[in-house]
Amino acid sequence: MKRELTYSKAIREAMSQKMREDEKVFLMGEDVGLYGGSFGVSVGMFDEFGAERIKDTPISEAAIAGAAVGAAVTGMRPIAEIMFSDFLTIAADQIVNQAAKMRYMFGGKAKVPMVVRAAAGSGSGAAAQHSQSIEAWFCHIPGLKVVVPSTPYDAKGLLISAIEDDNPVLFFEQRKLYQSKGMVPEEMYRIPIGRADIKRPGKTVTIITYGRMVQMCMDVAERLAKEGIDTEIIDLRTLSPLDKDTIIQSVKKTGRVVIVHEANLTGGIGGEVSAIICGSEAFYYLDAPIKRVCGADVPIPYNRELEKNAVPTAAGIEAAVRDTI
Repeated sequence: MKRELTYSKAIREAMSQKMREDEKVFLMGEDVGLYGGSFGVSVGMFDEFGAERIKDTPISEAAIAGAAVGAAVTGMRPIAEIMFSDFLTIAADQIVNQAAKMRYMFGGKAKVPMVVRAAAGSGSGAAAQHSQSIEAWFCHIPGLKVVVPSTPYDAKGLLISAIEDDNPVLFFEQRKLYQSKGMVPEEMYRIPIGRADIKRPGKTVTIITYGRMVQMCMDVAERLAKEGIDTEIIDLRTLSPLDKDTIIQSVKKTGRVVIVHEANLTGGIGGEVSAIICGSEAFYYLDAPIKRVCGADVPIPYNRELEKNAVPTAAGIEAAVRDTI
C-alpha cells in the first residue's frame, strides 16, 4: 500500500524497518537519540529501539566514522549520521583510507557494510561551512558507493539497498528535500544502487541531474513542453557507480545534453558525465555542445540572495536548454 510521506519520514521508515528485521543494524551519530536528530529524521526511534541501538555519540566525526568501520568489519551493519556533509572532511581518513580499502586489502575476506548518512547542500542560509555539496569528492575513491536520492520513494528504496550492501555507502540527503512529499509503499522494497531513473521521457533534449535539482528541472521541462520542447530528465540517483547505459541511450535519442547539479562546476560529477558521453558512441549523435549548469566556484554565501544565485536557477536551466536547441 502506498501513502504520502515526507523525504525525512521515508528515510526513518527505511532505517526502522531494517532494524526490526535485522538486529545487527543500528544508528549512531550526534543527537540522533532523545533529540531525534538535528533535522528530526530519527524522531521516535529511540523510544522503539533504545540506547543500545540508537547511539548518541561524542561531537567527533572522526570517532563516529572510525567506530562505524570497526563495527562493520566485526559483523554489525552501522548507519552513521554525520550532521552536515561538510563535516565528512573530519571523518575522511576513516572513510577514505579504512572503509573504502579494507575489503580489497583483505582479498574480499573482510566486509565493510556501513552507511554514512549526511545532510548536504545549500538553501537554508547556513553559510559556507554548512552548505557544501562535496559528493563528487568521494566518487574519486574506489571502494565507496555514493547515493543522492531526489524523492521520498527513491530515498527509502535506496537506503534499504545501502544498508544491505556489504560495501561502504555514502548517502547524501539534500536537506532542502526533507519536507518534500511523495508516494511511498508501506512495505520494504529495494532500488538497485547504480541504476538511474528516467523521471520524464522526452525526445528533444536530455537533462542529466540528481538530488534537489531534479524537481527544478522537472518544473522547467513542464514550462518548455508548452512550446513543444520535449525534455527527457535523467535522475542519476547513484553517482558511484554511474549508470552509463541510461546516459548513453538517452543522448543517442535526443542528441542534446544539459547537465545540472548544485555542486561546484569545477570537479563536479558533470565533468565525468560529459567524458562518458564524449568517449562513447553517443558522441556521434550530438547536435550541439554539452552544456553544464552547476554551482559557482565560490564558497556558499550567507546572504540569501547571493546564496540563491550561487547554485543553479530555473532561469539558468531554461536558458541552457534553449541554447542547445
